[in-house]
Amino acid sequence: MSALRRQNSGRLALILVYTGEGKGKTSACAGQAIRALGAGLSVVFAQFMKRDGVAGEQFILKRLLGDDFRAGGIGFFRDENSREKQTLSARLLLDWVLEKRRDLVILDEFLRTLERRLLSREDIEPLLERKGDVAAHLVLSGARAPDWVRKTADLVTEMRAEKHYYRNGVAALPGLEF
Repeated sequence: MSALRRQNSGRLALILVYTGEGKGKTSACAGQAIRALGAGLSVVFAQFMKRDGVAGEQFILKRLLGDDFRAGGIGFFRDENSREKQTLSARLLLDWVLEKRRDLVILDEFLRTLERRLLSREDIEPLLERKGDVAAHLVLSGARAPDWVRKTADLVTEMRAEKHYYRNGVAALPGLEF
C-alpha cells in the first residue's frame, strides 16, 4: 500500500501516528482536532480504552465536537478477565467511527487495542484503505505502534520520556495527566 494515497474524491488522505512511551500523544491528537476545526474541516474523535468523564480534554472536545466525540472505553486493559468486555467496547467504538464520514478521523489510544489484540489490522483496514471514502485523514495514537502501522503511515512521531516527575513520586495530576 502506498504511503501517500488519494481518497475517492481525489483529495490527499494522510495517516498520522503519535506513538511512544512519553507523554503528549493525546495532547497531539487534541491539538490536531483543534487545528482541523479551525481550518473548517469536519472531525470525529474516538478515545479507545479511556472511560468517559475522567480526562480534562474530554470535556472540551465534547463541547467542540458534540456527537462527533466519544470516549468509549471501559478503562485500560489490565487483566485477561476483562478481555471480552474490552473487545466489545473497542468494536462498538470502531463501528461508531466507521459510520461517520469526516475530513479527519482521530483514534486516540487505538494502537493499544492492537497491542492487546482486542482489535486487529483487518478491523482498521477500511480506514487505512479509505474504503467507501471514510475519511480524508486518519490520526492514530498509542504507546507501541506496530511495524505495519509505521510503514503504512505518512507521519510517525515518537514520544519519548527523557525525564518524568512520576519517577520522583509525583502522582498523576489533573490537567497534566488526565
